[in-house]
Amino acid sequence: MPHDETDHSTAARPSCCAPSADREHATSGGPQPVTLGAPPTARRSPTGDTPMPTLVPIEGGTFLMGTDDPRGYASDGEGPPHEVEVPSFAIAAHTVTVEQFAAFVEATGYVTTAEQFNSSFVFAAYLPPDHPPTRAVAAVPWWREVIGASWRHPYGPGNDVVGQEDHPAVHVSHDDALAYCAWSGTRLPTEAEWEFAARAGERGHYPWGDEREPGGEHRMNVFQGVFPREDTGEDGWRGTCPVGTFPPNGNGLYEVTGNVWEWCADWFDPTWYARSPRHAPTGPEHGQARVTRGGSHLCHDSYCWRYRVDSRSSNTPDSSTGNMGFRVAADVAP
Repeated sequence: MPHDETDHSTAARPSCCAPSADREHATSGGPQPVTLGAPPTARRSPTGDTPMPTLVPIEGGTFLMGTDDPRGYASDGEGPPHEVEVPSFAIAAHTVTVEQFAAFVEATGYVTTAEQFNSSFVFAAYLPPDHPPTRAVAAVPWWREVIGASWRHPYGPGNDVVGQEDHPAVHVSHDDALAYCAWSGTRLPTEAEWEFAARAGERGHYPWGDEREPGGEHRMNVFQGVFPREDTGEDGWRGTCPVGTFPPNGNGLYEVTGNVWEWCADWFDPTWYARSPRHAPTGPEHGQARVTRGGSHLCHDSYCWRYRVDSRSSNTPDSSTGNMGFRVAADVAP
């Protein structure tokens, strides 16, 4: 069942946000290592004909993870801030795109969770006025179930992704992300890896510091205006933007905040930070939901100030919505 943002249980909560479900989760295959110190590499698919996500080697290190900012969501488990040591790894420069996900589906015949159940959830403001009165989510009525919505048809059968091949693939569940990783020889980043790479040495709430729009410059795709009625698009976008639209962080990673929520490998537990090991944490052994990071184009500070590098949320592994995607990672060669 979906939840309102005020639901701070250990189960999934919406991504500004996102209805959730609860079905079996998949497992990934073995990732292929990347050489540390090498420049970012544009990998190719197993058939050799389609570019894969460009992996950026990240030198390991120690950082302060989390936040105790009282404006945040303590019951999401954003704190306490704690020192974490992350070994070297590699992570994609941007989220998996429609083009990249399509190559995986074409090569494997994979059917996503949303396609299996023939529906997913779409932000109501993006639907036409004459859209049938399908099921809405009581606690977050701006989410509407749309029959036929999937990564191929982000807003339902009346549209497709032609012309949006460089946008993030959305309506992708954690299960779907793991299947892509198994095919591509990658894996999902741990939550600690994700935050370490997203911060790029910065201690602020954003990859560039604490000011959301320094000098009036928009640096990410989030909701402006009055949520949920009107997104003014002051940052240039309503809905998702193409990957690489905004400047990268210090590690060369694009859109780590805003645009789409990104699945991480870890199970979610709001009490985890208080007992997390210092070295290479991988999250609790069990859980009901998986961690999501980064916020999305639907986050608004009046409702969901989660477009931060120190924020976290979660959803059940089979959940899929129009603002959820993923970024892959890999080990580095010894």
